[in-house]
Amino acid sequence: MLPIVLLAYPIDVLLSYWYKKSHRYPGEMEVWNAIYDGSAQCDLAIYGSSRAWVHFDPKILSDSLNCGVYNFGMDGQNFVLQYLRHKEFIKFNPYPKHIVLSLDVFSLSIKGGIYEMKQFLPYVLWNPSLAKGTVNNQGLTWSDAIIPLVRYAGQTKVFNQIKMNIVNDESTPAYRKRGFRGMRRNWSNDFDLAKQQKQTLQLAVDPVILNQLEGFIQECQKAGTSLTFVYCPEHILGQGFLTNRQQIFETFQTVAKRNNIDFLDYSNMDICNDTNYFYSASHLNKDGAMIFSKQLAHDLKTRWQQ
Repeated sequence: MLPIVLLAYPIDVLLSYWYKKSHRYPGEMEVWNAIYDGSAQCDLAIYGSSRAWVHFDPKILSDSLNCGVYNFGMDGQNFVLQYLRHKEFIKFNPYPKHIVLSLDVFSLSIKGGIYEMKQFLPYVLWNPSLAKGTVNNQGLTWSDAIIPLVRYAGQTKVFNQIKMNIVNDESTPAYRKRGFRGMRRNWSNDFDLAKQQKQTLQLAVDPVILNQLEGFIQECQKAGTSLTFVYCPEHILGQGFLTNRQQIFETFQTVAKRNNIDFLDYSNMDICNDTNYFYSASHLNKDGAMIFSKQLAHDLKTRWQQ
């Protein structure tokens, strides 16, 4: 067993090295790599779900606000995983001066498992904080986080991706730029299909996640970091899909008011009535993201100068 034990770790490191080059999930590993190699340093950090990474254009914000911007939006994740990414970020990068938290109706709701769990495989070994936030979800266990190679056992798709990464190496362009990607997509019929399958949806605000948000706010205040809540544009057709949308908004507003935080709601922008700027009811395409980012940059600049 000794040769196996001695070889397990270097083999694990090699597999993880090549798997980190993946541009899948989509582009999540690019963001994790920037976090862990310290190149995600910024003055303004954008946090949120997919409604963050496809909506906030760092270049537009950076040019207008004259500061470094990085978009840390996580595909399909609620605030629990967004906060986990934040904790990893500040371990390897300076605390940002400003943070914009992109809220949506799913931010404070419990999700079943973790979306695209495989994005964590190259980083979780002997990383207690990351392991604590991801273990026991979708099959990832403590042995995966402690014993080299265990988490790669039986991962056929992962090995296929690693082989592709080795073959392509530097030829595959990055999926995101500073964490952002504008989507060149047109309005789809996904919303109509969702309406057919389920007429309405109701989500509960989880008190544990809400308490975690409060802790995050206190952490930002202690660090001297300004925090802004933002609700991105949402097409008018999707705003009636959630029956308790107003209740969730009132939660956001209450938390913001109690902690003296600006809450910028862009769900009433003119573009919210035009499908030309969306590819789904809750996601702007590249043209919509450009308009929104310019408006947000203007509003932030006005507030920062006060």
